[in-house]
Amino acid sequence: MSGDLAHKIAMLPDSPGCYLMKSHGEILYIGKAKNLKNRVRQYFHSPEGHTAKVRAMVERIDDFDILLCRTDFEALTLESNLIKKHRPFYNILLKDDKHYPYLCYDPAEMFPKLTVSRTYDPKDGKKYFGPYIGATAVRQVLDELGRYFPLRRCTLKFPLKSPHRPCVYYDTGKCYAPCAGFINEEAYGEILKQSVAFLNGDIQPVLKELRRKMDEAAAAMQYEQAAIYRDMIADVQAVSAHQLAIQTRSVEQDIVAVASDAIDAVVQLVHIHQGRMEDGQHYLLENQGGDSPAEILSAFIPQYYGEERMIPREVLLQAEIEDMGEMEQLLRERRGAAVTLLSPQRGEKRRLVEIAVKNAEDVLLKHQQSKQIKFRRTTMAMQELKDALSLPILPRRIEGYDISNTQGNLSVGSMVVFEQGMPNKKQYRHFRIKTVEGANDFASMEEVLRRRFTHGLEERREREEKGQPVDEGRFSRFPDLIMIDGGPQQLLFARRAMLDCGVNLPMVGLAKRNEELYLPDRDNPIVLDKRSHGLHLMQRVRDEAHRFGITHHRALRSKAGLQSELTSIAGIGEKRKVALLRALKSVSAIFTADKETLLAVEGMTEAAAQAIVDYSHKRKKEG
Repeated sequence: MSGDLAHKIAMLPDSPGCYLMKSHGEILYIGKAKNLKNRVRQYFHSPEGHTAKVRAMVERIDDFDILLCRTDFEALTLESNLIKKHRPFYNILLKDDKHYPYLCYDPAEMFPKLTVSRTYDPKDGKKYFGPYIGATAVRQVLDELGRYFPLRRCTLKFPLKSPHRPCVYYDTGKCYAPCAGFINEEAYGEILKQSVAFLNGDIQPVLKELRRKMDEAAAAMQYEQAAIYRDMIADVQAVSAHQLAIQTRSVEQDIVAVASDAIDAVVQLVHIHQGRMEDGQHYLLENQGGDSPAEILSAFIPQYYGEERMIPREVLLQAEIEDMGEMEQLLRERRGAAVTLLSPQRGEKRRLVEIAVKNAEDVLLKHQQSKQIKFRRTTMAMQELKDALSLPILPRRIEGYDISNTQGNLSVGSMVVFEQGMPNKKQYRHFRIKTVEGANDFASMEEVLRRRFTHGLEERREREEKGQPVDEGRFSRFPDLIMIDGGPQQLLFARRAMLDCGVNLPMVGLAKRNEELYLPDRDNPIVLDKRSHGLHLMQRVRDEAHRFGITHHRALRSKAGLQSELTSIAGIGEKRKVALLRALKSVSAIFTADKETLLAVEGMTEAAAQAIVDYSHKRKKEG
């Protein structure tokens, strides 16, 4: 610890406020304290009690600032605002800042309609439902409502000066056309009332009507129609499955719980609307594990419940957090109405918290499993390859090569790069084959490898002379392993090209027929278990090189076809084709240009320009 830092710690006041931990001017962490002197000193004077994350942060701290506040509540509010503004690395940060969509309607409107809103304003007089987890969920709800409650969807402003012609929604039975005067406000209001009940979870009237229609169709031996009603019943039940009644009281609640391991944490929210459980959402807080649920919730709550988000009447927490009263006051100010913050220990509310905890634990388990899968597909796969191929180091960078052509035309070599077992598409490269005539994949592969390492060596020399990092060039970073799509012959030509350049790196060929791995100077292939993660990694590299090459080759063929189409027009030869492409950049731009634009191109005549215009019109008509 430097002398300046020790002096600042010694001069800390016994006051509430916020502290900003820094490293070389960068804010690492922002926190609040009832007593700044006691809280900040803990970071430096008792490191053995810290988590690994806090210890790592403290090692980087070389300075800090403080902002004094009059009360603990002021410190809480200031901390929340500072974190949102600076987004420090060691604070829990919500990556998902989007506003979840709501459905709403305006009761003051004539013939109200349901609309989607990304904002919630409790003071605008509208009735809100949600939030829903994404626009897809909103569309599903609207589609289901339209099948049973034909509310209007148009943008017309009522009252209208004169009746309108009904739209397609009327023709399909999804609207009663108030625009045409086919339904009065009283009857429309009854449909709106039923749709609101449906959104609040009351599906029984809909189910009762559908069952009546199903029974009538079955009695009339209209079994296909009865089956349709049966499926509609199942759809309605599926849509409302998440709205299981869990309380008799009509309450608005959020339940917030945490699950964590030594590395990551998950915060799970469950929304209770009108006494029914709605879809919740979870937040994965990477590298925030190790803290207690109370510490995580204390950082999460003021960030999540911003001024733009709907805050319920009651928020239930898994654990009681520090400054519970100040946090409750903060939420009240942001909601503009009463809010109760509780950490129930028994009874029905505790049961709700346990449901949220169980959901958080499930999300965390799935996250842990996904990390394990990624580990097997990457680190474990690289280790298996290192062992199977006797590589000197772990193949952290693998380059895969393939050749694509059609009967020897427009041959293309593709180079893909996998780093740490994952594709790095910014490093992918194409090579147009220049020196090989016809379909000769062996010679084409030799050209590609020769050009790749020639470019790489030249770029290395240039970057070294300029003092630039070698690993940041287009070709100057060399792979730990090269994979050639093919067997011993393809491998032979590729290796010869590499050695001719003065480079000697590990290289392997992957033959498609039996998925065998071939090494230079070894007669028998290496056969890995079909379940081997190392083999799967090689197959992913091979398949990606093939996909990348084929995609580019198809684009070249399409471009060549369009250019051939251009030269088939009377008066357009190679010279004029080149002039047109230079001036207008693409064939599609030529075919959409007017006659005056075409005439402005050097070498064009009026007859040739007219021929292109006529051909373009004919081409457009034929589709």
